[in-house]
Amino acid sequence: MISVLVTGSNRGLGLEWVKQYAREGWRVYATCRHPTEAFDLHNLAAKQKNISIHRLDVTKPDDINAVAVELLNESIDVLLNNAGVYLEKYWDVSLNQLRYEDWEYTFRVNTMGAVRLAEAFQDHLTRSEKRLIAVISTHMGSITDIDEPGSYYYRSSKAALNAAMKGLSYEMRLRGIGVLLLHPGWVRTRMGGPGTSLLSPESVRGMGNIIENFTIEQTGRFYRYDGIEMPW
Repeated sequence: MISVLVTGSNRGLGLEWVKQYAREGWRVYATCRHPTEAFDLHNLAAKQKNISIHRLDVTKPDDINAVAVELLNESIDVLLNNAGVYLEKYWDVSLNQLRYEDWEYTFRVNTMGAVRLAEAFQDHLTRSEKRLIAVISTHMGSITDIDEPGSYYYRSSKAALNAAMKGLSYEMRLRGIGVLLLHPGWVRTRMGGPGTSLLSPESVRGMGNIIENFTIEQTGRFYRYDGIEMPW
């Protein structure tokens, strides 16, 4: 059975990924920081027996290693790095208001977390048929797209994620593993806010189509949910 591991799967885009892949018959390893509080995810798993729930904080190597060991004999076709934080979404942060501990935490989640997952699950991916690492980035990580101040933590962490994954794509290609960066669009979620008409199902369907049609020649490239290639 084709399989996917999803990080940050308790709400928003992550939960929608779980819904859509489970509905399509994939084996879904759904991970989140606090499974006991993930009520919607548990309700979904109760109805879909191809979903299992695992505790995983992407900033904690012990959590990552524990899940990697738990799934030691399994293959993972798609490693979907969805977990992320956008701390400035909730308050303005200008140059004289920077909290460097928050900036560091944003990097641990948005950048280092995805690299840690790739490192820990590379053998699981190699054993699979699809062999793909998909990373949820954003147009805000595109340096070309920066045209206003602010969101320093989030923008820089996603730009670093893009750079790390672009580089990693060359190393992973030696093992037959592809790397795909995805911009979900401005989606109406808790992170995205209410000022958009784009909903999670449409965004995830679009990104899922890109994953479905991925070829190794596309490794290291950056696409919007509707298939348009994004600038760096």
